[in-house]
Amino acid sequence: MATTHAVMNQPARERSRSTFDVRKIREDFPILKQKVHGKPLVYLDNAATTQKPKAVIQALRKFYTTDCSNVHRGVHLLSERSTKAYEGVRDKLQRFLHAADPREIVFVRGTTEAINLVVNTYGRKNLQAGDEIIITGMEHHSNIVPWQMLCQEKGAVLRVVPVNDDGEIALEEFQKLLNPRSKFVSVVHVSNVLGTINPVRQMIAMAHRWNVPVLIDGAQAAPHLQVDVQELDCDFYAFSGHKLCAPTGIGVLYGKARLLEAMPPYMGGGDMISSVSFEKTLYNTIPYKFEAGTPNIGGTIGLGAAIDYLNEIGLENVARYEHLLLAYATAAVSQIPGVRIIGNAREKASVISFVIDGVHPHDVGTILDQEGIAVRTGHHCAQPLVERFGVPATVRASLAFYNTKQDIDALAAGIQRVKEFMS
Repeated sequence: MATTHAVMNQPARERSRSTFDVRKIREDFPILKQKVHGKPLVYLDNAATTQKPKAVIQALRKFYTTDCSNVHRGVHLLSERSTKAYEGVRDKLQRFLHAADPREIVFVRGTTEAINLVVNTYGRKNLQAGDEIIITGMEHHSNIVPWQMLCQEKGAVLRVVPVNDDGEIALEEFQKLLNPRSKFVSVVHVSNVLGTINPVRQMIAMAHRWNVPVLIDGAQAAPHLQVDVQELDCDFYAFSGHKLCAPTGIGVLYGKARLLEAMPPYMGGGDMISSVSFEKTLYNTIPYKFEAGTPNIGGTIGLGAAIDYLNEIGLENVARYEHLLLAYATAAVSQIPGVRIIGNAREKASVISFVIDGVHPHDVGTILDQEGIAVRTGHHCAQPLVERFGVPATVRASLAFYNTKQDIDALAAGIQRVKEFMS
């Protein structure tokens, strides 16, 4: 698995453990100790959401039992503590993404809201009829539908970079779509169906030669790769906390300060204003201009705890271990007769999508569940991509750093059980 930033650029206090012991790591995740249908839980649905370590659960408990108060507008002690913890996470995220300024970190509910924010602020302000927006054939619906809505409103045109049989996009195909009418590029960093790691750094550079801004959907990349937004030179980067061991309902939009400052607000209400009268409202500075209303304070603090936890382990250690686990899983699944893996890109993160001859993926998922194995079945909110490979759905096994070779062995045995049951 490729990484996008050298670990030596991390602050010393955030450098990782020198050893990676998956047995000890699994002790940090209480949910993994349970049984499902009388079988030990094998959780392979991490691309949908990851499990939460005790450090995150304890951070949430501490906030709600000792510090719970609204942020920014209180002068009492609880509000001051809550605000300090909340804004401290913004600083952690600046370092986590290697952003230039904490003002470039906007708190949102998740990747979907982040993309919609950019569409409805930058997009609605800057795009006109005839302008072209470029995405790829492997996008999540969250990076398709908002752009379609904008195109319908503005009369703009959506262009799609094709995906080859291995599940890769070719840079030459992307290059062909860039032209003077190109006004925005929005591309997934890591495919949630194929696991493909896209060459986003090169794509950003190619788009910038045409003065075209680029948004990167990092929902599946942030949990697995070191991300440096300055090195990538992306204009926007979005990810969801719940896919990297944080609570649900919290996410991040990174945007270059000059772009965020020029964009109109997304929603109106409290905290996004500096002054309100019945004649005129003056908006707050970034990032608060985009953070109307009471935020998900507990979720934000949980995200900060998750980042601390991952920094202690080290994303470089996570990437190395998951790469070995992916290779082991690919070999185990691909050697089973009648099983076909969808997506065989040269650069992949820890996702395996597959189909079994003559068996609907939903039946596969149901039978695997009876064996205690949690996988995801369907089109994974990427219906055009799944249809491109000529199947109605796939079974997706997605790995995390707390999974083991024993989990993979259980998956392989479960697939054999499916074949026996359905024969």
